[in-house]
Formats: sequence, C-alpha cells, structure tokens
Amino acid sequence: MYDAIVIGARCAGATTAMLLARKGLDVLLVDRAQFPSDIPHGHFIHRHGPRRLAEWGLLDRVLASGCPRVTQFTSDFGDFELTGRDLEVDGIPMGLGPRRTALDAILVEAAVEAGAEFREGTPVRELTFDGDRVTGIAGERARIVIGADGRNSGVAKHVGAPFTHARPPLTVWYFSYWSGIPDPGLSVHVRDRTAIFAFPTNDDRFGLFVAWPLSELTRVKADIEAAMLGVVDGMPGLGERVRAGRREERLAGATQLPNFVRKPHGPGWALVGDAGCHKDPFMALGVCDAFRDAELLADAVASEAPLEEYERRRDEATLPDFERNFGAAHLVAPPELLAQRQTLRGDQEATNRFFLAFEGMI
Repeated sequence: MYDAIVIGARCAGATTAMLLARKGLDVLLVDRAQFPSDIPHGHFIHRHGPRRLAEWGLLDRVLASGCPRVTQFTSDFGDFELTGRDLEVDGIPMGLGPRRTALDAILVEAAVEAGAEFREGTPVRELTFDGDRVTGIAGERARIVIGADGRNSGVAKHVGAPFTHARPPLTVWYFSYWSGIPDPGLSVHVRDRTAIFAFPTNDDRFGLFVAWPLSELTRVKADIEAAMLGVVDGMPGLGERVRAGRREERLAGATQLPNFVRKPHGPGWALVGDAGCHKDPFMALGVCDAFRDAELLADAVASEAPLEEYERRRDEATLPDFERNFGAAHLVAPPELLAQRQTLRGDQEATNRFFLAFEGMI
C-alpha cells in the first residue's frame, strides 16, 4: 500500500515523486518509457523554473549535463531587436534549455535518491476503483494516484476529469537542432504571423523552434525545412547564423496543441503538469509550470490538505497566464507592447530590468 502512485516520470511526475518522497511518503513512480529518452516537446526552462531547480539542489546537476546558462534574451516583434544582458539574480540564470534526455533522467534520479520506487517500461492501462474512488493500478494500491501522463492523460480519461477552461488550438510548431551556431542566448522573433524561439542546449547544439498559424499546416508539411528556413531568413541576423550552421537532427513537429485546464482532483486521484493544464508553447510555460504545480500538489498531499486548496492555488497561478498565452499565440504583437519597447530603446540598464521583471526575477 503506497501513499502515492505517480503515473508518468517526466518533468511533472518525477518532480512530484521526488518532493513527496522527500516529505517521507512511500511513493511508486511508473512510466511506460525507458530512461534516458527524448520526447518531441519544448524544453526551455525560465521564470521560476531555474530558481526551483536551485532550491531543490538540482540546478548544478542540470548545468553539469552540458546545458548552457542563458543570461541573454533578445526579442523582436517586427520593430527592432531588444536585448537584455547579464540576466541572473543570486547566481541563478534567467533560463536554461536542457534536452529532455538529460533533464528527465536527473529528475528521476533525484526521486529515487529521495526514496521513491521507480519502474520504467511499465505502461498503466487501467486504474482500480472502489465505487467512484480510485484505489490504485493493477497489482498495487495507493492512497492517491497522480496522473502526470501528459495532455492525452489516460488517468484523466479513466476518471472523466472535466475541462474547466478550453480554447481552440491556434498554432503548429516544427523544430530541430543545429551545430556551428554561436551561443546568442534566448531569442524570440514574431512577425508576419510567424514566430521563432531559439536557444542553446546540450552538446553545443542550437534549438530552433518555428511556429505558424494552424491554418498553414498543409503548406508547411509539404516541405518543412524550406518553410522553417523561409521564416528564419526573414529575421535580421538570425538567418545568416542558422545558414552558417548545420542541422544535426531530424525535424520534429507539434501539430496537436489544445489549450485547456482540467479539474485536477477527485476521489483518490489528482492531475499535475500537462495532464491538468496544457497551453500553446508560445510562452514556453510547460516545464516551469509543471515544477510549480508539482510543488503545490506535493504540499497538499503530504499535509493531507483538501485537494480543493491545490486546485485553488494552481488556478490562481495559472489562469492569468493561460489567457495571456492564448492571446500571444495569435502571433500578433499588441500595440501596448510595441509602445513599451520603444521607451526602452537605447537604455541598456532599463532594458535589463525590464527583462528581469518580465521573467519574475525582480
């Protein structure tokens, strides 16, 4: 009889298992995949994510995997490039983009070190019930079963977790990794209803993520690399750097990107990460919000607080960003943002403070 069974051992599930085990709970963590392994998801961590990794004693491990610190942030919304530099507070960088093979393995290792039992290569096809209460998975029982199994969560399906907020999908993203490109930090470019999100990652690779409106999917799929490079060539400076490098990995895509918030708990079950809330990748909130919600859920479960409090705190934290991100995913910069950027132009100190504040670091 476990205190908790966590289904899904990626950034939300492994973190939840680690935090619960550190609080002294008996935890079983399961995943159908073998680790280390990659998944075709975005993986930039910013805002409160690096700070949480530091608090958990894991930031140095992630950086030691070969993942660069990101302390420069350039944004261009079709007006001009605005760059914040030296973006770190108390030694914690503004961001980092570890590959999921490295990040997820570090989080699983930390969960096991804390005392969680880990079973990889273990698909969970059904839950067990006593009436309407979830009691475990086949062969194992638990006080609570936590679904950290992604936006197509089997746990959410089995318990019938309802959507509390939903918006239609707006974008399609394709991405890959290049070598031979100098580290420019994080750069975000939005113009002509396209977007680029680019950053350095492990093994001296440069991750390049490109977005279009979902209505462009058929055209883009006809020649993905040509479509990507066509967007990149339209961004001053970036096109030349990418053309001088070499693509090292296959092209990957994300074409099913719903925007929803699910009710995250019920009798004997809870949801965390993308299983409970999935957003368009535009603001790159997936990993950092998974960390935050794992912490909120672990606090509630360990203290035996009503899970309504977990839902309240999660929604209070995520719903404003959910709506803001949905607006940004239309790939059109709002006039007030463009006006604000003009006031910063030519003032590096003010620009740095703007980016630090934008990232929630000051």
